[in-house]
Parts: sequence; C-alpha cells; structure tokens
Amino acid sequence: MGIILSGAAVRLTSSGLGCSTWPNCKPGQFTPELTMASGIHPFVEFGNRTLTGVLSIFAIAVLLVTWRWLGHKGAGFRRLAWIPLIGTALQAMIGAFVVWLDLHPGLVSPHFLISPLLGAVSMVLLVRLYDGDGRMHLAVPARAMRVFVPLAAVGFVVLVLGTIVTGTGPHSGDAGDVTRIALNPMIAARMHAVAVYVFCALLAALLVVLHRSHARREAIVAAWWLVALTLAQGIVGYIQYFLGLPELVVFFHMIGAALFAATIAWVGARLVTWQDAGSPATATHLTHDSTEAR
Repeated sequence: MGIILSGAAVRLTSSGLGCSTWPNCKPGQFTPELTMASGIHPFVEFGNRTLTGVLSIFAIAVLLVTWRWLGHKGAGFRRLAWIPLIGTALQAMIGAFVVWLDLHPGLVSPHFLISPLLGAVSMVLLVRLYDGDGRMHLAVPARAMRVFVPLAAVGFVVLVLGTIVTGTGPHSGDAGDVTRIALNPMIAARMHAVAVYVFCALLAALLVVLHRSHARREAIVAAWWLVALTLAQGIVGYIQYFLGLPELVVFFHMIGAALFAATIAWVGARLVTWQDAGSPATATHLTHDSTEAR
C-alpha cells in the first residue's frame, strides 16, 4: 500500500521523470542530487524506488520465515509466500521500462495494478496464517462463493478502468509532454462508474446471501467493511470528479484503491477456512448445508 501511495505522490507532483534513467537516478549517478532545476522531483521518484527495495527485503523475510518455521501450513501457503517477492521483482522490471519509455500509460497502468494484487495476496497470507493448518474448504454456503467470484472479477475491472481514467486525465506524472490514452476522459469515467455500480449490486447480493444463510461472523464483518470502504471510495471519487481532480482528493482516492483489493481478498479469505473438519466454523457450515438440503 505504501508503494501505491508513494507512486501516487510521484504522479501527482509530476516527478515521474525526476530520475531520468534506471537503476541510476541520473547517468552515472545512483542517488538524486538537489538542484534548482530539478527541485524535489528526483527525491520523490527515488523515494518510490527505495520503498520497492524495502518491500523486497520484507518479501524475502516472509519467504524465509515461511520455509523455515511454517511448513506445517502446507505447500499452498509456501507457494503463496513466493508471490510477494515475485510480484515485487516484476514491479521493479516494469518500473524500469516505465522510465525508459517516458511514462507511457500502457505500462504505467500495469505498473500500478501489480501493487493492489500484492496487497490482496498479502491479506490472504495474513488470514491464512491465523486461520488453521488443514486443507481449504468452504466455511459458508456454496452460493456465497458463486456471488463472490464475479464480485472479485468486477472489482479488478474497477481497478483497471480506474487506471484508464487516470491515463486520460491531467495527472500524467510529468510536467512535460507525456503520451496519454486516446480516450475521452468523460467516457472513461462513466465506464468506471458503471463497473462500480455492478460491483455494488454484487456486493449487496453477497450480503443478502450471507445474512440469509446465517454465515460465519468473520465473513459478514469483512463484507460490511467492504461496503463501508466502497461507499467512502465512491464519495471521494465523485468529489474529485466534480472538483476537477485536485491532487489531494486524488491522493485520498488512491488510499481507497490501496485498501480496495485487500478488502475484497479479506472477504474471499473469510468465505473459506483452513480449520479442521471438527472446528466450530466448519461445523456451522455443515449444519447450514444440511439444513438447506432438508
């Protein structure tokens, strides 16, 4: 999430080419240098790069701890623990091409999208760590999962369309002449809004299913947090739209985006469980299933 916010700071302060090359900030110079011409832009850009390095250290630590002390969580947990490191390395590679190709929006969008996906995976790892050590199985009625899968897919579409809106708007990441997506910003914003409406409809349907089936409390709580976040994000989105995309409001919208994917993943992780078959959550799920069958 810090990568998302520091990346937003790069874009909103037009610091995207504050460092003109990669991995050096300037040719023959790894770290930025304060000059009257460049101002703080190189430091903002280099700060985002440095945070990626910090994230890499944590990703390696997660992997080492998982393989050294968490083998009892199963092979699936170990495979999942690889993703933060792989995603961070991919993030750095794409970031290099973003600089080399002068902030082309076709690369800036996937450069951003990796971060919320990493946030989602990290959330699943966190829930999985404290949930149990058995095989994964549903902790809610199957129809809840049938609603959640399209919900998660539409949530990702919302994020993708959000990057397209940004790619057509004024915040290119650099004060100079930077390529933008050749699409009317108004059309892009409306496409984004329609996807959000579909997401809200699916989220409402999921809440109805969870409450009517008396699903586990953890799933219901996570779903309601997603409702609160989605409403807050929508309010901020409309504010930035009607105020002409002021930088501070856009930054708050990016905070919401950082939380959005992770919260969707939190809901999904609470629809399943890794607890043993005799655990309370599993017993409740089996009771509901048998009631529905009768």
